[in-house]
Amino acid sequence: MNDKNHFRKTNDSVDSKLKKRILMSAIGVFICGISVGMFKRAALGVDPFQSLMSGLNAVIPISFGTLYVIANLCLLLFALIFDRRKIGLATLINLLFFGYIAEYTLKLLEKLLPSLSMPGRLVLLIIAVVIMCLASAFYFTADLGVSTYDAVSLIISERQSRVAFKYCRIISDLICVLLGFVLCRAGGFTLTQIGGEIGIGTIITAFFMGPLIAFFNEHVAKPFLG
Repeated sequence: MNDKNHFRKTNDSVDSKLKKRILMSAIGVFICGISVGMFKRAALGVDPFQSLMSGLNAVIPISFGTLYVIANLCLLLFALIFDRRKIGLATLINLLFFGYIAEYTLKLLEKLLPSLSMPGRLVLLIIAVVIMCLASAFYFTADLGVSTYDAVSLIISERQSRVAFKYCRIISDLICVLLGFVLCRAGGFTLTQIGGEIGIGTIITAFFMGPLIAFFNEHVAKPFLG
């Protein structure tokens, strides 16, 4: 009887942790989508992958949410071919909802904050960076799959064992920023408009996201899961 009770308690504990991981994945994607909408409203630069998406959006006139799904389906195909282990529930949540959350957040902020001074834009950018890092910590700690963009760098680094993940990520980020710039120009963006997509926010995410994610991982995400 004691063994049965122990087994039941163990199963309940596993189920509870899995529910928490699913909740953390959903919260992470939701907050991360909100942060991208804030980045765009601040107009001081977005993260490298979103700069590529902005460039694609400049030349492909469909809603950002739909374009995000299409682009990530292409990356998902790459991951499914070369390493399916990187794909999980969080990957699908990200693929289906992230772009639309970012799009609707931007529209809402444009209504709520129709005009922003430079100090206001800087404050919005700082808030966006912080909550993106918090969301990423939840997302990564849940360990239910990674975004399709993250999967590409992980797969390449594992297949090319001499190249560390951080270098693969730096290269992929640089390619995204370069392509984003070229596509924005092709789409008729002025240099000022491009500065809203590829700017100080892009640099901040490149240098400060890692330490902030590690901080939130240790002090918020892991305690929440544990």
